[in-house]
Amino acid sequence: MEPKCLLLIYLLVLQSLALLCVSQDFDFFYFVQQWPGAYCDSDKNSCCYPTTGKPAADFSIHGLWPNYNDGSYPQNCDSNNPFDASKISDLISNMRKNWPSLSCPSNDGESFWSHEWEKHGTCSESVFDQHSYFETTLGLKQQTNLLQALKAAGIEPDGSSYSLENIKDAIKEGSGYTPWIECNEDSSGNSQLYQVYLCLHKSGSNLIECPVFPKGKRCGSEIEFPTF
Repeated sequence: MEPKCLLLIYLLVLQSLALLCVSQDFDFFYFVQQWPGAYCDSDKNSCCYPTTGKPAADFSIHGLWPNYNDGSYPQNCDSNNPFDASKISDLISNMRKNWPSLSCPSNDGESFWSHEWEKHGTCSESVFDQHSYFETTLGLKQQTNLLQALKAAGIEPDGSSYSLENIKDAIKEGSGYTPWIECNEDSSGNSQLYQVYLCLHKSGSNLIECPVFPKGKRCGSEIEFPTF
């Protein structure tokens, strides 16, 4: 074989190994769900219902994000593996229900899913292909069932204020693991329940206690659970 061909093969192998190292190099996943009422009742977000109509009044998926123990994270790990809706065609109905986009203008969610896969999912290619990435995330939502856990503790999305500790305790009781709660502010400046973070083992196989919590918007001791 000619030296030029050998060199090309060598470079391609190195490129593949480099990609594998990047995609494997993380410590755990954040599984993040958001409350649509808080997303829509905020001055920071423009809220548009999907083209399929208003989603159910339930937590929806934001994403499944590879993360490092120091709080940083890899991103955009494989530009050669863009989102392909045909690879998850059997999941689309479930995705529209449980992973809708509320961004404007109104859309079918595919740009949101594409962003999540290309920014975060591509960094988990040592664990997931596109189908298993989205399928696993959908399964986690059903497994954790945040709204059911909160309602079981008498915490309803009725615009009332609730103790942050009671909210955490209810989710831990329901899921078995300690959540991190992110708040935002409504149009009147009140702190409200926005996102819930739980953690997944880097193998993608099971929930774990979070090695580190995010540095996002913290909550007061009492927070609103807005209607949707």
